Amino acid sequence: MNDVSSFDWPVRVYWEDTDAGGVVYYANYLKFLERARTEWLSALGLEQDRLALDAGVLFVVRRVEADYLRPARFNDRLLVRSHLSELGRASLVMTQEVLRDGERLLSARVRVASVEPVGFRPARIPRFVTEKLRP
Repeated sequence: MNDVSSFDWPVRVYWEDTDAGGVVYYANYLKFLERARTEWLSALGLEQDRLALDAGVLFVVRRVEADYLRPARFNDRLLVRSHLSELGRASLVMTQEVLRDGERLLSARVRVASVEPVGFRPARIPRFVTEKLRP
C-alpha cells in the first residue's frame, strides 16, 4: 500500500530487539517507526542527509504518542504502516502502526518538526519537499 501519503515497510524482529521476556522491548518499536519514516522519505527521493546539506533542514521527532496493544516476539515478521496525517509549514504528523499478519500491535502518532541543522530552530519545510509529500 505505498503511495505518496502512505507507506508500508517490513521489519523482522531480531534477538537484539527483545527483552528478557522474549518480547520486543517497548523502546525498540520507536526504532521500527523511525526506520519506516526514513524509508518513506527515501522512496520519495528525499534523503535526510541531503536535505540537511542542500536545503538546510532536518526532521526531528517532537512528540510521540504510542499505544502498545499486543506483544511482538523474536523472529516475527512485522509490517510498519505509515500515513501522513498532517502537513504544516514547519511540521508534519504521521500516524503509524505495527502489524503482524494484519493484527495491530502498536498504534502511534508522531509529530515531526523541521529545524535548522545548526541552531535547531524551527524551519519552514521547503516547497520542493511539501510538493513530494502531498498526495
